[in-house]
Amino acid sequence: MKNIKLFLTDVDGCLTDGGMYYTAGGDEMKRFCVYDGMGMVLLRKAGIKCGILTSETTQIVARRAKKLNLDYLFMGVGRQVDEVKQTKLDVCREICQKEGITLQEVCYVGDDINDIDLLQAVGLAACPANARPEVKAISGIHHLTRQGGDGAVRELCDMILQTNK
Repeated sequence: MKNIKLFLTDVDGCLTDGGMYYTAGGDEMKRFCVYDGMGMVLLRKAGIKCGILTSETTQIVARRAKKLNLDYLFMGVGRQVDEVKQTKLDVCREICQKEGITLQEVCYVGDDINDIDLLQAVGLAACPANARPEVKAISGIHHLTRQGGDGAVRELCDMILQTNK
């Protein structure tokens, strides 16, 4: 936790409870935990860059990232674009190259099978308590005690901040 220079997280199941909420009019809603947001704000104040990698493409996520003033937001990751499927690991490698850091200096929070490759590659991998069994089974992954959308990301942010004091 001491060498982390980049903190990345998935959205659904990590920053949210994983539910998809729709109004009668068809509008989508997501519930975010303010504690998680403050955790990332505190990491940024400590000099650790923060971002979101998600397969979703929604204005809700874009607004949340903007409100938190995150360094990185990549949406639609893992979807086929122009015959090329860019994975979360591919995107993370690009960010690392831009920042001049290694994957060992990255922390990633993920909860589902599309996060596994990246979780296996980073220096600090973590999952919320509600993560899929396949994710929880990753060797060396840090199991958070909180559920996604209920302070899991903040739990990890606090640990990183405490370690780096």
